[in-house]
Amino acid sequence: MKDFSGKLAVITGGGTGMGRQLARQLIAEGCDVAFCDVIAENMRETLRICESEAPQGRVVSAFSCDVADEDNVLAWRDYVAETHNTDQINLLFNNAGIGGGGSFILDTRDDWERTFNICWNGVYYTSRAFLPMLLAADEAHLVNTSSVNGFWASLGPKTSHTAYSAAKFAVKGFSEALVNDFRNNAPHVKVSVVMPGHIGTDIGINSRKILGETDREMSDQEIEVSRERMSRWGVDTSNMSADDIKEAIEMQGVAFRENAPTTAAEGAAMILAGVKDERWRILLGDDAHRLDEAVRANPEGAYEQDFVDFWQNDD
Repeated sequence: MKDFSGKLAVITGGGTGMGRQLARQLIAEGCDVAFCDVIAENMRETLRICESEAPQGRVVSAFSCDVADEDNVLAWRDYVAETHNTDQINLLFNNAGIGGGGSFILDTRDDWERTFNICWNGVYYTSRAFLPMLLAADEAHLVNTSSVNGFWASLGPKTSHTAYSAAKFAVKGFSEALVNDFRNNAPHVKVSVVMPGHIGTDIGINSRKILGETDREMSDQEIEVSRERMSRWGVDTSNMSADDIKEAIEMQGVAFRENAPTTAAEGAAMILAGVKDERWRILLGDDAHRLDEAVRANPEGAYEQDFVDFWQNDD
């Protein structure tokens, strides 16, 4: 698919970050766009931006959808079919995801499963729901966002990262298995798995909203878990109050976005270039490429501190 003009793209997690940038860049290339998000204010802002930028005749639609709820996803699919007056789509970007449930031991089961269900079930439910519309198109492409945590289940040996990593491994395996499945049974449909490194998005901020952490007081136990985690990262928390801990957590989300080596717009552009090149494996950012090479070179040592020091300092 070398040209997106006149095509219809469906995007999950379109409210911010790469989802918003995918919508904007596709619209600029003459594509109609249907996107969803679970955070209403983010969804409305993306819709406002896209409608203001859309060339005349292009159709943009938005739908409030929790991709971890299959009934929500099916309702969105029906909305897309009705709003865009079609039984087919050309592009499906499973982009939605959150972080959370880092520790299988310390974090709550609710947070763990909420994270896993959005990051994995969201991909599965959306792919299932829209598959008939992809098959009905003359040419189509399914794009699933995994992560570097889909081949390296870690943020370093001092941090637990289980729910997100487990889900992203599932997304990677599912996508790779579809390469031959589509080739054998639906050769006009292509698939790509996207593995971003550190991309400047609001995933940290949005994850806390979706997990309800900004709408409730953190318990004393949660404060102490966060204090311990920050101490392992080398932060002196001895004189930090509970409010200081909460403020530091909030600032981490901002710093993640602002200090990223690759912007969301750059990441989206890399994805679309990969789709046009029909690459089934799309790594985003130099850090993703370096980490991929390091894991392949030393898989047995990938979860040791020396490994992290090596790949982070390897220029």
